[in-house]
Amino acid sequence: MKEQHTTERYTLADLENWSKATQDVDPPIRLGVLGDPVAHSLSPEMQNAALKHCKTDMQYARFHIRASELRPALRFLRELDFIGVNVTVPHKIAAFAQIDEADETATRAGSVNTIRIRDKKLIGSNTDGEGFLRAIRSEFSVDVRDLRVMIIGAGGGTGHAIAWQCALENCERLVLVNRTLEKAMALADLLRPFFAGPRVLGPVARLEAVPWDEAALRAQLQDVDLIVNATPLGMNPSDPSPIPARLLAPHHMVFDCVYGPSKTSLLRAADEAGARGANGLSMLLHQGALSFSIWFDREAPIDVMRAALL
Repeated sequence: MKEQHTTERYTLADLENWSKATQDVDPPIRLGVLGDPVAHSLSPEMQNAALKHCKTDMQYARFHIRASELRPALRFLRELDFIGVNVTVPHKIAAFAQIDEADETATRAGSVNTIRIRDKKLIGSNTDGEGFLRAIRSEFSVDVRDLRVMIIGAGGGTGHAIAWQCALENCERLVLVNRTLEKAMALADLLRPFFAGPRVLGPVARLEAVPWDEAALRAQLQDVDLIVNATPLGMNPSDPSPIPARLLAPHHMVFDCVYGPSKTSLLRAADEAGARGANGLSMLLHQGALSFSIWFDREAPIDVMRAALL
């Protein structure tokens, strides 16, 4: 039945009348992703392939939930026979305030992307950070701990999780860029203890929060190896690149958390500059496999999930 439902999107109104909305759906939907927008999400393809492979009689669906609808949506999910959900843009930080328990990954990041439902309780985790680490290793054959990293969009849920992971890995250097500089500075204050020791030779600070403007970016980029786009820029094909191509150099690695059928403007800019680039598909895969393990307390069939994304 999976093919019949992959393009289907459910709403808050459907959750309210769930038995009626899903009376013809088999196997039952007991997992999903909540986002706005959510039509583009490839999580159902990947998770449904894993469920089928593991002979687990349920399916995973998309839920188009607006910001104002998140609280009632989570309230309905508590009462329904769901195993859990993923939470994506723009709900990751808001959802953190609405769960009953948070594990260490969620508490640190102050955001959740994975929720388990047990005895009507919502238990939050964040697999974005670890998913990011594994993606960088698989795409660029390097470890984050050896890199000088710039995160654009450090104030959002994804950026938060990645910044914490970089700090925990004790990366060489971390530059936090955000449209609202205060958010980047507040995060830098939290992460400062991780960067107390000297690692980089020379006068450059190991941890900095900088404004999102060309002059500030230009000043930082010569001392950066990996550039991460953690903003939604690129979800629409017409979106501009978060960094102008003229600032990129061949030594840069560019990782765009956005994924889609065509290259984002950032990845086209990386090509133009002779830099290596990768989209967010590998991060989607690894964070999704970690979510699967959280829900079912078993290893995820990662090769099956990868094949479903190709």
